[in-house]
Amino acid sequence: MSWAVEEWKEGLSPRVLQKIHELESQVDKLKKERQQRQFQLESIEAALQKQKQKVENEKNEAATLKRENQSLMELCDSLEKAKQKISHDLQVKESQVNIQSGQLNSSKKDIERLEQEVKR
Repeated sequence: MSWAVEEWKEGLSPRVLQKIHELESQVDKLKKERQQRQFQLESIEAALQKQKQKVENEKNEAATLKRENQSLMELCDSLEKAKQKISHDLQVKESQVNIQSGQLNSSKKDIERLEQEVKR
């Protein structure tokens, strides 16, 4: 400290000077502690902002995945309905084939019978 700053202390008793020195030391210590806490606070605030951004990103990703899941569920439903329709169509066609096969067999028997009659 410069001489002018120390001038106000002239003429004070050693005990008072000691107390002033202790108080100045305590002020310096508190200033340093305040700076450290301010730095910690800023670090914590930065970490908090980073976590908030991370949470927001996760929410957005979750919403995107939810929409995608809904879309896939709708697609699965659509495919299941198409599968059921195709399965039904296949059953109908198999039934028609069986009917026609029966008609064919019946016609073959009729033809054989008629051929036998013709031979006689």
